[in-house]
Amino acid sequence: MTEIITPTRQQILTWEQTQQKIRRIAFEIYERNFEEEEVILAGIAGQGFEFARRLSEILQSISPLHTVLAEMIFDKETPHKSQITFRDSVTLTDGKVVIVADDVLNTGRTLAFALQPFLQHRLKKLQVAVIVDRNHRLFPVSADYVGYALSTTFNEHVEVVLNQQGEEGVYLK
Repeated sequence: MTEIITPTRQQILTWEQTQQKIRRIAFEIYERNFEEEEVILAGIAGQGFEFARRLSEILQSISPLHTVLAEMIFDKETPHKSQITFRDSVTLTDGKVVIVADDVLNTGRTLAFALQPFLQHRLKKLQVAVIVDRNHRLFPVSADYVGYALSTTFNEHVEVVLNQQGEEGVYLK
């Protein structure tokens, strides 16, 4: 008889700890961009956009920064075959600060492709914010703002849950 092994889910960060990490990142963003009037927070669809939305709320409560929230939509499984679109109309003009937000930075592939639309503009700054950095770089992308650095094996999966009541947090499978 073959034994079926069910992957266990271990909580790495609780809801409170995850919120503390996001709040700290918002303060860091403000500290590094305090002279700006506006920043664009471009969240990758799913948990990345929810992360960007929460950063925007916190930034508006702690600073005079105006935030423009944009949701980036593309196929994360085949980003090289997918066109990146924005759900909201975002005007990318020269001299702006753009922060691309995602939940987990693993190999850097998703974020490398997510940066493409911004490279066509003369931005003032292009920064990256992630909740969890797994340190498995295959692409030359690093995060400017990291909530939690976690060394894992390639077989392990990190899941960030931001929009399910009672389940929110960071999990390792």
